[in-house]
Amino acid sequence: MLVNGDTRSEKSKFLTEDIGKLLLKFSIPAILSLLVAEMYNMVDSLFLGQVIGPVGIGALTIAFPVQRLFFAISMLVAIGASSVVARSCGENDYSKVKRIIPNAFIVLTSIILFLVIGIFIFRDSLIIKLGSSENIFPYAKAYISIILAGALFQGLMLLMAYILTAFGNTKIVLSSISIGAICNVIMNYILVVKFNFGVEGAAGATVSSQIVAFIYALIKFMQNKKQMNLIFENKLDKSIAKGIIFIGFSTFIVEISDAILAVVLNKILAQIGGDTGIVAVGLVSRVSMILFITVIGISAAMQPIVSYNYGAENYDRVKKIVGLSIKSVTITSIFLWVLTMIFTKQIIGLFVNDQNIINYTVSAFRLVIAVFPCVGVYFVAIYYYQAMGMARASVLLSIFREILVLIPLLHIMVYGLRLGVIGAWTAYPAADIISFVVAVIYIKCNRVESIENVPIKIKAKIATA
Repeated sequence: MLVNGDTRSEKSKFLTEDIGKLLLKFSIPAILSLLVAEMYNMVDSLFLGQVIGPVGIGALTIAFPVQRLFFAISMLVAIGASSVVARSCGENDYSKVKRIIPNAFIVLTSIILFLVIGIFIFRDSLIIKLGSSENIFPYAKAYISIILAGALFQGLMLLMAYILTAFGNTKIVLSSISIGAICNVIMNYILVVKFNFGVEGAAGATVSSQIVAFIYALIKFMQNKKQMNLIFENKLDKSIAKGIIFIGFSTFIVEISDAILAVVLNKILAQIGGDTGIVAVGLVSRVSMILFITVIGISAAMQPIVSYNYGAENYDRVKKIVGLSIKSVTITSIFLWVLTMIFTKQIIGLFVNDQNIINYTVSAFRLVIAVFPCVGVYFVAIYYYQAMGMARASVLLSIFREILVLIPLLHIMVYGLRLGVIGAWTAYPAADIISFVVAVIYIKCNRVESIENVPIKIKAKIATA
């Protein structure tokens, strides 16, 4: 844990350090954490695509919403618990910390075990509803059946890591996820390449790496528990459990949006594009995620800096930070956009060898990211509203692009305008343009200078909006 002097020293940097250096210092670990977290599915895709072909990618595409559901549940409890723990530590109320942590474990374990059992029992019908074809079904069933075994380990790892972050260990999340990701690469090579276990091998690699990451986080957690002399009160407190869920719910909504979009897109493309469409969805999602990780990482890094300066009423610095963040995400996204547009075929070729699927996916991918450079402003707006304490507006913006705009556009273009597969891919840039316009309006309507002279009572209302 940081001692009080170190804490004050670190926080003073928010007010005095060069904003360019500060943003860079926060952006790099944020981007790396997101990148490493995505490596699980990415690594499975690389190995399966090369060893067993497109059906392997298709199976992972169908399994993605299930994996995202468990990740969303885990983040809901982890973020909720760590927020309450951090606040209680700030108040020196360690008796409450002793009640919060076991309640978080009980809530997370109960929810995940309930979902694991339910999904396992009804997995056949679920896989069909997720958009699987007959060819992909057996591979998706094998993969999902095995990864269910690792869901609780992944959830507990994230929970312990985020709680340790609340205690001052800022590197634990990245180190835990990194250890798991490295293990996943090694196990995929052994099980998929050397022993040719196919999707079962990839799923086994994922589960084994989640267990390794869990063990690492558990060791660190028990060491910290011993150092702080914490003795937990293992009793369910409904009010604490509700508080954890309430605080983490916005994070859950943001994470589950990806799963909802994936289900809708899988079903649409299974109908109009067949197996090739499903495989393309998986490939486009994985490659485009690298682009989004960078933009989201910079935007997320901006949030605590803006939040601290806004709380200190240093409004001029807030405006500079937001402006620099917008420039940074725009320049970075333009660079990545040009790079991926030029080398799209080579990048897609890393996952599959089928030339027809490569050509199909290259065209789809270029349509999907056609206006990517403008998306950065949208993510800056989301985290800007978080920093200002406007939780409702932040949540609304978070679900705006995928849930409120993209999903309706998919149905309009595919079924309403009858544009078929082209309509599905074209819906992405259309949604991005709409989201960009709305983000610009949101930022302009709630500029810092428009509220910096507002009376304190009104500011308090804004902060709880």
